[in-house]
Amino acid sequence: MKQVIRVTGVGSYLPEKILTNDDLGRMVDTSDEWITSRSGIKQRHIAAEGEFTSDLGTAAAKAALENADIRADEIDLIVLATATPDQTFPATATTVQHKLGMTGGAAFDVAAVCSGFIFALATADGLMRNSGFKKALVIGAETFSRILDWSDRGTCVLFGDGAGAVVLEADQVDTDEPMGLIAHKLRTDGSHNELLYVDGGPSTTQTVGHLRMNGKQVFKHAVTNISDAVVDLLDTAGFSHEDVNWFVPHQANQRILDGVAKRLKIDQSRIISTVSMHANTSAASVPLALSQAVCDGRIKHGDVVLTEAMGGGFAWGANLFRL
Repeated sequence: MKQVIRVTGVGSYLPEKILTNDDLGRMVDTSDEWITSRSGIKQRHIAAEGEFTSDLGTAAAKAALENADIRADEIDLIVLATATPDQTFPATATTVQHKLGMTGGAAFDVAAVCSGFIFALATADGLMRNSGFKKALVIGAETFSRILDWSDRGTCVLFGDGAGAVVLEADQVDTDEPMGLIAHKLRTDGSHNELLYVDGGPSTTQTVGHLRMNGKQVFKHAVTNISDAVVDLLDTAGFSHEDVNWFVPHQANQRILDGVAKRLKIDQSRIISTVSMHANTSAASVPLALSQAVCDGRIKHGDVVLTEAMGGGFAWGANLFRL
């Protein structure tokens, strides 16, 4: 018998308000054609006034718990990835823990921006294998609309709000076949901070700040770094990309998705893309896309799934698992 960590439930949440490209064209010098041709994005969801990252994360967590058919009080670990926490502290994960009615276990945040869910999934996997946790929620939740400069058409058109979550459960199986979470690849390079960052923070400016990005440079690094991470992960796990049923990438920009697919020679039919409807929801984008593809029946039990992302830092990586 060997221990495996399985993904047993998925869930997502999107705020009710939708902001289309035409709506943005009335706010800033842009158009639907300009945005679509450069990003593939058609619309994004925006959190309502008084609707916080913890609210989005809690709704996604409840959906994942229902999908897994387990109660919140059975969860003993919450790892929440976000770059837009409710407060500087405490961790937004603890607020979600409280809103779910939980008083036991452990809950904390992971900050790796758009690759946050990739890092959070690997973190939860390691803790469950080595620290005795049995059932976990891994959540990506963001309200990026709160840190956008709405006068900057180069960034405000690319991002949206949302949350996604998965339930993980420890299990024992009598097989040599790779099951559950199989392998992870995590990387960072802090020398590129100035290419994608927020120009504020408690220690530096005592303000929240706004997102700033050099889009051309981020695009170039994203395609190369993500492709290298995928190749390294598959080599480490002893898989080829033909062994992967579905690729669930970070939904940053359709051009990045296409660039990675071309570089790795992956058929577009095996890539989950939700960027047109959700835009870039940072740490929420991978679990949002995963949840949608599981719930609409494309990704099925037993399928091998590879997730990947790159975000500010730079931080990037990939996860490989069998659903």
